Amino acid sequence: MTNMNPRQSLLRVEESVKQIVQELERYSMKQITHKPSEEEWSLGQVYMHLIRSALYMQLRQIEVCRDMTVDGGSQQEKSEQGELVFAAGSIPPIRIKVPASPEYTPPQPASKEEIVKGMQAVLQRMEELASAVASIPEQNKTMHPGFGYLSAKEWYMLVDMHFRHHMLQRERLAEFLQETESAM
Repeated sequence: MTNMNPRQSLLRVEESVKQIVQELERYSMKQITHKPSEEEWSLGQVYMHLIRSALYMQLRQIEVCRDMTVDGGSQQEKSEQGELVFAAGSIPPIRIKVPASPEYTPPQPASKEEIVKGMQAVLQRMEELASAVASIPEQNKTMHPGFGYLSAKEWYMLVDMHFRHHMLQRERLAEFLQETESAM
C-alpha cells in the first residue's frame, strides 16, 4: 500500500469530504451535536476531530519532515502496528477509546459552516502539499504515537486512512440519530 501516490490519497479525501458535506445537509445542528452518551462523541465532534487531526497533526508532520535539515528519523522505523496498518492500507475497524481530556476530546462545532470551512481547509492544505510530498526524502521521518516513525508520504496517506477509519463511527452515529428521531 505504501506505493499509493499522494494524488490517490487526495482524491479519496475529496470523496470523504463530499460525503460529509452531504451528511451535513441531512441533519440539524441539534442532531449534529447530540451525543449517544456522555463518553461518546457527537457527529460534529467526529468531524472536528478529523479536521484538527489532519491540519494540526498529520499535515503538520509533513511540513516538519520537509523542513528537516538533519537526518532526524532515518534510523527509526514504524512500530509493528504501523507496519500492519500501512501494509493493509487502512486502520483496523476497531473502536479506540481515549480518556476524555481537553487535548483529545474535540469541541462541538459552532455551526455547519465551521465544519465545511474546516473540511475545505484540509483539502486546500492537502492540495498545497501534494506535489511536495514526493520530493521529501523518505528518511525524513517523525514519530506517530501508535505507528512509530512515518515519512511525509506516509503522513499524507494517513489523512485518508484516518477519514476512512471514522466512517464506521459516522455510520453508527447516523443510525443512533435515526433511532432517536423515530422515537420522538
